[in-house]
Order: sequence, then structure tokens, then C-alpha cells
Amino acid sequence: MNGTFLGMPAFPEAAREAVRDERLRGNLRHATHTIRAKRAAAVAEVSDWAELREAGRRIKDHTLRHLDRHLLRLEESVTAAGGTVHWAADAAEANRIVTALVRATGESEVVKVKSMATQEIGLNEALEAAGIRAYETDLAELIVQLGDDRPSHILVPAIHRNRAEIRDVFRSEMAAWGRPAPEDLTDSPAALAEAARLHLREKFLRAKVGISGANFMVAETGTLVVVESEGNGRMCLTLPETLISVVGIEKTVPTWRDLEVFLQTLPRSSTAERMNPYTSLWTGTADGDGPRAFHLVLLDNGRTDTLADEVGRQALRCIRCSACLNVCPVYERAGGHAYGSVYPGPIGAILSPQLRGTASGIDASLPFASSLCGACYEVCPVAIDIPEVLVHLRERVVQGGPATREGTKVVLRPAKGHAAERAAMRAARWAFGRPGVLRTGQRLAARTRRLHPRTLPGPGRAWTATRELPPVPAEPFRDWWERTDGGRNEGDAPQDPEETK
Repeated sequence: MNGTFLGMPAFPEAAREAVRDERLRGNLRHATHTIRAKRAAAVAEVSDWAELREAGRRIKDHTLRHLDRHLLRLEESVTAAGGTVHWAADAAEANRIVTALVRATGESEVVKVKSMATQEIGLNEALEAAGIRAYETDLAELIVQLGDDRPSHILVPAIHRNRAEIRDVFRSEMAAWGRPAPEDLTDSPAALAEAARLHLREKFLRAKVGISGANFMVAETGTLVVVESEGNGRMCLTLPETLISVVGIEKTVPTWRDLEVFLQTLPRSSTAERMNPYTSLWTGTADGDGPRAFHLVLLDNGRTDTLADEVGRQALRCIRCSACLNVCPVYERAGGHAYGSVYPGPIGAILSPQLRGTASGIDASLPFASSLCGACYEVCPVAIDIPEVLVHLRERVVQGGPATREGTKVVLRPAKGHAAERAAMRAARWAFGRPGVLRTGQRLAARTRRLHPRTLPGPGRAWTATRELPPVPAEPFRDWWERTDGGRNEGDAPQDPEETK
């Protein structure tokens, strides 16, 4: 299986295939329910969780409104601390910058901390094309890399694999990447973790270049923060001589004090821990301690365009906790690969179409990959109203594509396609704006209800293939309301529509 998402089908087709995989559904159900329950218990311990959630939302919204100012301050602080800042408008530019920085060291291999940003831009593939081998050091990312697989979860990229599958991957693939797995390797968690630890140890001690992302960047001090649970991040951030961090511009927070909120909400929302086992913070370079050279690559790659959308920009609040994935009934059944993006689940359904646009079949289908149940909003530690953004993006898809800016105004350009849906919406608007027409239509529908089909023909089959049309009531609501004097004489109304047949 290829490591990228190029050529993936649209979500409905990919999901249809995924739900047929009973083992995948079993793995996902077990893992998401376990994480969900632990998170709920961890959050319940905090009496002021609602206040922390609101504080996180406000900090993020303030930062996004003044992001230009905070980014310039961040650049000044990083530079003053001995680091070098690079600006990347898109994935191609970011890959060129990182590749050139690694080549300048003369090295042909790097160790990596788990990073969504580097997955987003396809950095591993770009480095490989340049003759540079990138070694993933997070346990789950290692499993994905060894299995020539794709990540399917933000927090647990190998959530779709069970222990027996992981053991088989280690046995068959580890030797090609370094130290082989023990011949008698079992599928016990301790044995698998030890095999990974031994395999990675030599890479940590040998590598001269480390590559990371960051959970947060503090503009006030130029400090970067990585939170993780295994210690591999700490090794990658401190042992190499050169450290290159690729970070989305939205990861900025104004002050050191702002971290207080997120270092409480992120661990509980993601790993259900009160505090991450490893919270690594670094500010530039220091003599005799840590990397001698530090480079920060600030990644745009669609984020500025997303900021232009007043509704959609709230997706940039995301702190990558994955809580929304673990409660989503659609993700639980379809898995992460069906989303065709490194950002799966509810957050991916609103983030990917904004970063990449809605021109492709994958991205145009993602806003519809939801039941709009709202569970994702309830658990989000920065109160992203994902259902609101999903509906907003659905409107964008129907109207024809990404937003464009004309001066200070964001304009949605109608495009070809979706003609039938647009015509139906126009007809509905015309009817709803004329009470007499609407009343006549409702009465006609009630009187001819026995003739109505239970399934729709043509394009409507996509809807009724998995559900039946609701039965038409015996009389329109407004007629019932008038006949019963506003519902006060309900004894005159039939209790069951079947009685009126």
C-alpha cells in the first residue's frame, strides 16, 4: 500500500469498501471505545473543564485574528535565540527548504518525531526522491512505515492494526530498515515495544539530523513545544546536531502563559493523561546542550486561505488531540483511510477541503462524511463547531468550489455541476416564499400519499438506497393546527395517521 493518498476514491466509495472489512471495524471499535471511555474519565476529574475549553477557544481565536503580528514576533524571538526561520508558502517550497537543509549537512538519513505537518506535505517521499532516508521513531508511525501503510488516526496512526498484525510486520520488515526483530517475537505489547526500542536505539545514537513538528510555538519567547508519551521525541530533539522543525503557522500562541491552558486540555483530550510523560520545550540553540543548529520552517499550505473564511477558520484552532475521531460514528465504521487525507475523521472533513480546496472528488465528498450528530463539537477542547463548518462547506461544494477574495469580501464562485441540486434548491426557495403555493402543495401531497414511492428514481437512488422515504402525514401540520385551534382541541384530531385512511 502506497504511503500517500494520491489517487484515493471519494469518501462514499472508500467507506463502502472499508465497512466490509470486519477485522478493521473490530479493531476500530475496540480502540475508539477504549480511548473514549478513558478520556471521559480524565476530563471529569477537572471541575473547570468548561472554563478551560472556553479559554482555549478565545486564545486561539485571538491569535488567528492577529496571526500576522504574532508570526513576526515569533520570527524575531527564534532568531534572537540562535535559530533560523524559513517561510514556506506551500508543500513544494517546504520540501525544497528541508531537503536543502539536510543536504547542507552532508547527511543521507534523518530521524523524525511524529508530525502531521510533514505528513501533510509528503516530506518523507520528497526526501526519498533526494536520496535521503527518513526514519519514523514514534511506535505507531514506525508500524505504518514498516508496513508501507498509511496513517489512519491523528493520535494512533496504526489504530487499524491489531497486535498480531504488528508482530507480523515487525518480523517481515524490520531487517530491511535496520536491526531485525527477535526470531521468537510474540504479540504481547511489552515484546513489541522492546523490539521497537532496540530497533530505534541505534538510529537515535547515529543520526546527525532530526526533523520534528511542534504542538505549539510561543511568539513571546520563540519556544517550541512537543508533547508525547514514548520518549522518542525527546531523543530526536536533543541528540542530533541539526534540528529542523516544520510547523503550521496556526500553531502559534502569543505568550508562555497561554500554554497553561493547552497543557491541561491536550493530554486529557488525547491520551486521557493528566500530563504527558514527555513535554519537550526548546528555544533556539544553546552552547553544549542540544542541537548546534535549529531551523524553523513556517508552513502556510492553504492556511492563509482558510483564515479568509470567517466560518471555516475555526478549524485552525485544532490542537490535534483526536477526541473528535474517537466519538465519531462515521469514523468508527469507515476508518481513517477512507478520508483520503492525513487528517481523518471530523476534523479532517473540515480541514482538508479548506487546505486543499474542493476541486477533487475526495475533498468535495468530505463535508458529507458526517451524520451531523454533534458529538465531535461536545468533546472538542477548543470548541470547534465542526457541524457548523461541515454545513458551510457543503454549501461551498454545491455552489461550486473554494472561496476567492475580492478586496475584503469572500466570494463563492458557482461552477459547473450540481445543476439538479441547485435547481431543486431554487424551486424550494420559490415555494417557501409563497404561502399559498406551499399550502396547496402540502395538501396535494397528503391526498396522494398512497401513490408516493418508498424509493426515489434516478439520482435520488443514492439517498434511498440505504433508507426509506418518510411517510407523508394524513394532513399538513398547518391544517391540523387550524382545525384543533392551535393544538388546544387535540381530542378532535386523530391520534394515529393510519386512522384517517
